[in-house]
Amino acid sequence: MVRLSWGLVGRAKPFIGVMFLNAGFAGMDVLCMAALKQGMNSFVFLVYANLIATAVLAPFAVVFDRNEKTRITLRVFPKILLLSTMEAACGNLYFIGMKHTSATFAATMGNTLPALAFLLAWMLGLEHVKFKDVWSRVKVMGTLVTVAGAMVMTLIKGPMIPLVWTQGRHLNEAGAGAGAGAGGGGEVLGLQGSSIWGAALLAAAYFLWASFIIVQAIVLREYPAELSLTTWISIINAMECILITVTMQGTSASIWTIKWDIKTKAALYNGVICVGIGYYIQAAVTKVKGPVFVTAFSPLSAVMVAIIASFVLAEQQFLGRVVGAAIIVGGLYLVLWAKSKDYLLMSPDSPVEAEEFHKGEEEEEEEEEKPPRSSNHQMDMESHDNNLMPPQV
Repeated sequence: MVRLSWGLVGRAKPFIGVMFLNAGFAGMDVLCMAALKQGMNSFVFLVYANLIATAVLAPFAVVFDRNEKTRITLRVFPKILLLSTMEAACGNLYFIGMKHTSATFAATMGNTLPALAFLLAWMLGLEHVKFKDVWSRVKVMGTLVTVAGAMVMTLIKGPMIPLVWTQGRHLNEAGAGAGAGAGGGGEVLGLQGSSIWGAALLAAAYFLWASFIIVQAIVLREYPAELSLTTWISIINAMECILITVTMQGTSASIWTIKWDIKTKAALYNGVICVGIGYYIQAAVTKVKGPVFVTAFSPLSAVMVAIIASFVLAEQQFLGRVVGAAIIVGGLYLVLWAKSKDYLLMSPDSPVEAEEFHKGEEEEEEEEEKPPRSSNHQMDMESHDNNLMPPQV
């Protein structure tokens, strides 16, 4: 099976992997936003993307995972089905939400992903928080700051930031219904009408995505074959997306027409780079470093999207979004700073949960060692008492 080797050079691979992952997602946001403006059907798009991912991954999974214990059991399959269902719902909500906002807004909302993943991991016992520990308090504070930044970004628009290359090219908020007015300086609500609905859908999508990453980390413990797991998710996801498309769009054959245009290119890109390679990298890094590490780098995607979209899509940038994004990034790195203290206490080859796992083992060993000591102490006392007793005749 294809594995990441964690040596002196291999220690950089998790960081390179998550950077590639976020760069791929940034390209997807910009490319898919352009395709949506050209009338792309997001339901059909997800079907083709997952079918392409399956075609790309399946041969590698068969070759590299054939010697692994990758048998699907009745205990594992429902969890894989849950992963596929969450991913299908997340994808559909995400693209509908992005259609009613913008690529930059959709990516910036992703800055809440580290906080969501942290909270879910905490509730499920994957991330331990001790309020007496200063670093645990920093984690919680960073999470709250991240949520506050997301609220600022969503509710406050502010004046438009004049960018020379976007002047006269109103392809986003002003012209595509992604906002209210093209530059109202000082609007309290940066999102109005359908865009509020779009923001709500994006929030739901990112909650599902954070849940997906957490559940994926749990499944990888029982089914440690990243390629096969990603392939199964793509296959089931494609079937679920077909059912969703038929339910929402009907059975008309015209919606399935394929032409070599931006819409087909977007589906090909998403299937190969994001669903195929991206999900595998995500699973591999999650298996080694844990889900909180993977989600901690998601703000990179927002920065990349904002830069690319301002050039390619001529998206206008507003002060409220920039300030909100800055607050989110600040909160994020408070969480990262606190997490780095955890990494210093574990070996480079250990997953994120290794510290707590080893602590638990040590506590269990101490508890197991206590009864023998008590028993020996009791035996010593009995021996001492026997020595004090007179000999029997």
